[in-house]
Parts: sequence; structure tokens; C-alpha cells
Amino acid sequence: MLLSLWQVINRTWRRFATGLCFAIFGLGGLLLSVTALPLLALLSNGNEQLRQARARRLVQLTFKWFIGVMKWTGVFNFDFKAIEKLRSVRGHVIIANHPSLIDVVALISFVPNPDCVVKSHLWKNPFMRGVIRSTGYLSNDDPEDLVNDCERSLAQGNNLIIFPEGTRTTPGEAVKFQRGAAHLALRTRAKITALRVDCVPVTLIKNEAWYCAPQQKPTLSVHYLGEIDSAVYCNAEKLSIAARQLTRDLQNYYEKVLEDDGKPEARDQSLDYRVAGS
Repeated sequence: MLLSLWQVINRTWRRFATGLCFAIFGLGGLLLSVTALPLLALLSNGNEQLRQARARRLVQLTFKWFIGVMKWTGVFNFDFKAIEKLRSVRGHVIIANHPSLIDVVALISFVPNPDCVVKSHLWKNPFMRGVIRSTGYLSNDDPEDLVNDCERSLAQGNNLIIFPEGTRTTPGEAVKFQRGAAHLALRTRAKITALRVDCVPVTLIKNEAWYCAPQQKPTLSVHYLGEIDSAVYCNAEKLSIAARQLTRDLQNYYEKVLEDDGKPEARDQSLDYRVAGS
């Protein structure tokens, strides 16, 4: 009886704390847009690249703090096993599956020199548009301009975070990758670093209200899977063929990783069995 009462109280608190964290995130983005980010612009003396680098670093530190707030309030536990493996990564396309709403916040909080492609509608969001414009995060409005912008960002040593699914995974359904990440990696000849994101139990999923807290406190973990050299696929006669093959191989690999999850021998699988020609 006491245990059941405690579970009800805990779940009720996590619902309240989740709403509080959403409010902090939105108001925090607005506050940064009118205070620290304009100040960084002044201190950068017109150097646009320096201004963006400083803005991105500030956002990364803010996201890291926000992850700490979510942990402190009891909304989430976090386990970022991939941190050590990513410390020396530069100029890579970082891909991951996408089970939860906060995946991108988690990745930006610890991926070195993070950059990301932002959906065009977020540029109109009053709470986030100032942050997005200041950091120079990339818009997906124009596909051709996007490739050029991504190539420029990767050449500067930024790591470009992309979710090949394009949207959050629906629980119980297989992952389905779009070809955008593969096209980008092939056209820029960038290496791909693959990560696996787990959220147990699932929460903040697609088409679920923020207040639908699970019975138990969820843990969001990020695992390093391995590195793929996109140049292996550039031998194909056409970019479209190479992109189709790379996308299929990546999707098959992630399907196997997620299917085998929970088995000790499957944990932290590497890409040694190779996506190319698998």
C-alpha cells in the first residue's frame, strides 16, 4: 500500500516537473535570445564565425545544464556512454535513432562542436528562433543550399547531428530511414559516426502529450556504435544508387541493433561486421 502510494506521488511529481522543465526550456531560449546571445555578437567584433562558435558553445553549456535540471528534478536519468568515444571526433555526420523528444538536446549537450539541421517551422518559434539564428544551425528549407551549408560546416570541424528517420520513432514499429543523411555524407565525403539512443521506459514519444509520464522514471542512454567511411560507397555509378545502398545498410544495421537490445552479447555492438556489403 505504501509502495503504491509512493509510486502515485512520484509519478505526479514527475508530471509536474516535466511541465516545469518545458517552461524553463522555452523561457530560457527567449532569455538567451535577448541577453547573452546579443552580447556575444557585440564581443565578437563582427567576426561571424567566432560569433556562431561562441553562441553554439553557450547553447551547448545551457543544454548540459538543462539535462542536469531534468536529472535533479527526477524527470529523467541519463547515461551517456558515448562521450569518451566522441571526444576526438571532428567533421563527422553524427546519426542516431530518435525515440524521444529530448534526443537532440541530449546529443548537443555532449557532442563536440555540434551543428544540426533544424526544421523550417522552428525558425518561426518565438522561443527558439533567436537561438537558432544566433548559432547558425542549418535550415532544411532549400535542399541544395542545405548541402552547401552542411559541407561548409563539416569543413570547419563541426559535427553535424542528423536523425535519418526524420521524425521520432513510433514504439513497436521498425525504424525507417530517409536518404537525406546518406546523400549528405556521400556528397561531402564525410565520415559517419553511428549512435544508439535508448529511452526506457519510453516517454515523450511521437503523438504523446508531455504529461503522460511513465510509471517508472525513464533513463535516456546514448551508446557509441561505430564509424562508417562514406567513401566506400562512392564507387557506385550514380549518387542515388550509392545513397540507396548506404541508407539500406544503415537501416538494416540499426534494425538488428535495436532487435538484439537487451541481450548481453548484443550490447554496444560495433560496426565491424560492416554496413558496406552486409
